Amino acid sequence: MKNFEYAAPHDAREAASLLGSDWKTARLIGGGTDLLDQLKERTVETGRIVHLHAAPLNYVRLNRGSVVIGATTTLATIESDPIIKANLPGLMEAAASIATPQIRNVGTLGGNLCQRPRCWYYRNAEFPCLKKGGDICFAHEGANKYNAILGGGPSYIVHPSDTAPMLVAFGASVRLVSPRGERTVPLERFFQLPADNLDRENVLTPDEVLVEVIIPRPPAGTRSAYYKIKERETQDFALASAAVVLSMDGDRVRGVRIVMGGVAPIPWRSNEAEAVLKGKPLTEAAARSAAEAALKDAAPLSDNAYKVSLAKTAVHRAVMAAAGQA
Repeated sequence: MKNFEYAAPHDAREAASLLGSDWKTARLIGGGTDLLDQLKERTVETGRIVHLHAAPLNYVRLNRGSVVIGATTTLATIESDPIIKANLPGLMEAAASIATPQIRNVGTLGGNLCQRPRCWYYRNAEFPCLKKGGDICFAHEGANKYNAILGGGPSYIVHPSDTAPMLVAFGASVRLVSPRGERTVPLERFFQLPADNLDRENVLTPDEVLVEVIIPRPPAGTRSAYYKIKERETQDFALASAAVVLSMDGDRVRGVRIVMGGVAPIPWRSNEAEAVLKGKPLTEAAARSAAEAALKDAAPLSDNAYKVSLAKTAVHRAVMAAAGQA
C-alpha cells in the first residue's frame, strides 16, 4: 500500500473541501470494507484518505414525512432500527442479507451505495480493464459467471449493493454536498450505466460527499420485501435479487415498484414487470408473469445464462413475499 495523508473532518462540508478535483487526489472512507481492499490490492491509489467517522452523519430519523438516514449509519443499525422496521421493512431485510455481522457492524449505508464493482478483472491489478482506463472488458469474452445479463456494454459489471435496489424501489433520493453547495438526486438517477459513464457507477463528482438518504414515508398499508439468491448462505453478494414495494386496493395491485440487483450495472427497475401487475388481482400466476416480463430482454453472456432463471425466481418470490403470500 502506498503512503497517503489521513484527514478526519468534523462535518460533510469540511470533508468535501479536502477531496480535490480528481479521484486520485483523495478518497472518502466510511467503514473501509471496500476501499481498504482496493488500496491493498493497488487497484486504487490516492494521496489522501478522508475519514467520515467524526462527521455527524450516523442517524435514522423521521423528518417531514420522510425517513432520513445518515451516510455513516451502519448496516447493523439499519437492520435493527425501530423506525426502519415500522416504515421500511424491506430495507431492513436487505441490510440483514449483507455479508456477516462483523462487516455490518462497520459497513455504512453510504459505502454500500457507493462501493465499486466486484468483477474479478476490475479487482485484479494485472488486468487493465475498461473500468480502469483500459481498452477491453475482459469479462465479455472471458470468465463472466457473475456478470451482467441486463444493461451491459461496453462494460459488463453488476452493481454489488443490496440496499440500492430496495431504496430505489422505495423512491429514495440522496443529498450530496460539495464546495459548490448541495444537491438532491433521486437514487434512480444517481446510478449510471457504463454506456453513460464508463469510469464511475454514479453521478458523484470527485469533491462530493453523499450526506444522507431520504426515503418518502410509505403510506399506511404499503408492503415491501427483499429476496436475495447467493452462492453461499453467508458473506456473499447476490447472484440475483429483487426488491418489491407494493400497495393494494382490495385484491388488486394499486401501485408496485420492482427493482432487481445482481443482474445489471445499476439497480435494474422493471417497468415491464410492474405493468403486468398494476390494476390486476395479485395471484401466483400474475407474479410469475411479472417475473417473465422482468427478464424478457435479458442477454446473458457465455457463462451466466443461469442468472435468467434465478432472477425470475427472485422477482416471483419477492412479489409474493410483499403480498404476504411467501
